[in-house]
Amino acid sequence: MRLVQLAHRWTGGLVGLLLFVLGLTGTVLVFKDDWLRAVVPHATEARISDPRLIGAALEQAFSASDRPRSVILADDRLGIHRLNYEEKTRGAYATQSGQVVARWDSLWARPELWLFDLHHYLLIGDVGKTIAGIAGLAGLGFVVTGVILWWPTRRTFVFAALPKTWKRAGVVKHHRDMGAWSAPLLAVILTTGAILALSPLYEGLAKVLSPRENLKAIMAPPEHEGGPLSVDLDWPAMMAAAQGRFPDADPRILSLPTKPGGLISLRMRRAAEWLPNGRTQVWFDPADGRIVGARDALTLPLGLRVANAQYPIHAAKVGGVAYRLIVTVAGLALTLLGSLAVVTFWGNPSGLPKRRRKKA
Repeated sequence: MRLVQLAHRWTGGLVGLLLFVLGLTGTVLVFKDDWLRAVVPHATEARISDPRLIGAALEQAFSASDRPRSVILADDRLGIHRLNYEEKTRGAYATQSGQVVARWDSLWARPELWLFDLHHYLLIGDVGKTIAGIAGLAGLGFVVTGVILWWPTRRTFVFAALPKTWKRAGVVKHHRDMGAWSAPLLAVILTTGAILALSPLYEGLAKVLSPRENLKAIMAPPEHEGGPLSVDLDWPAMMAAAQGRFPDADPRILSLPTKPGGLISLRMRRAAEWLPNGRTQVWFDPADGRIVGARDALTLPLGLRVANAQYPIHAAKVGGVAYRLIVTVAGLALTLLGSLAVVTFWGNPSGLPKRRRKKA
């Protein structure tokens, strides 16, 4: 037990600040769409579902001199399109008719962008993503060891959002009790976060659940060499054709080819999919806009379907308002547990009671 306590305290003291950052930014990002609806013009408008009108907006976007490389289409949460450019720091929001209402040339220009980058990449790219994933695994270890350490003191359990007293003893007791009641929530959020951040875990989960499937081949685009990108594509007809393939699906992300011979890709979300942007996909030949391949996410192997469910569970994209509140509580709990762990640990790294000096 002493070894468990030492591991819990020292690791928490070192990693607690990182978990504080991940917990706080994650909590804020749960309400990202609400923020955008409040500050971006036309973001509260209802989603247009007519594929030909969607195609007309895409036609306007891709015919511009400053053509985007992809467009994330409006959905039921957010009534605006997002335009992404070759330079990853550039982007724009546009109405569903194609009119640009906001542009940026840097992630720092919009709080929802740099908060997302901080939460997912710690502002340092793929290295930060790996560090965040490892921190998630460490947090999961804290949940397990914390419950073990709390169990002998369970009879003194008190449910409280904040410490009754801010003295060290009160903070430590609150830390233990909060860790106990929030343990199931934290286990879900930390596990899904680690799986999303660490590719070996994500791929391993899919492979374990579908060991006999060639998952890379299943997720690969069609073996069709696309022609050069035409300037006269009939985008409304292309969107109507894709809708005809999957009548119950919403078009989500349209991406132009990134290299010669590549295809135009349209991600769609079928009604039964949890993933906000879906994994159902339609591919077009860039030369003439005809469909050359399609993939139904609902027929994917179990491993891929479970792996695809990790993000909506982690980011509260399913379950409605009730689950959003649960994830918010988990994020706030992680924020408090991480910050108070750092404060109490570095205030007394040994964990031993401090002796009072006798008055002379």
